[in-house]
Amino acid sequence: MGLHKIIKIVGLILSLIGVALLGMMIMKGDDVIKETGSGIDAFIYTAYVIFALVLIAVVIFGLKGLMSGNIKNTLIILGAFIVVIGISYGLADNNQLTLANGKLLTESNSKWIGAGLYTFYILAIIAIGSMIVSGFKKSK
Repeated sequence: MGLHKIIKIVGLILSLIGVALLGMMIMKGDDVIKETGSGIDAFIYTAYVIFALVLIAVVIFGLKGLMSGNIKNTLIILGAFIVVIGISYGLADNNQLTLANGKLLTESNSKWIGAGLYTFYILAIIAIGSMIVSGFKKSK
């Protein structure tokens, strides 16, 4: 049996466990859950296990695809991504802000948050632009 089938079966089993736990929590009602907190721990641990399995699968299949594919193109794309992050970091400002709880956000954290937002905006514009260009090319 291939690794892909095993992952699908484990995913199905964990999904069924999650649905069963959710059903049990719904049947107990809001008041019981608020008072006792029962069922929530198992639901959260199931989510952690699913997240870990997805992360492991992504790393395994990503490395497998990287080793079997063209590593030159992968490195070019990785370099372009690092350039976008560098541009975003350069565009971000480092204003010290007051948070809702009264604490101050450090200049470094403010700069990285701004860089993350600029990175998101740049990559979103690139993605939307590539979809538009692809649509025009297909329509011809």
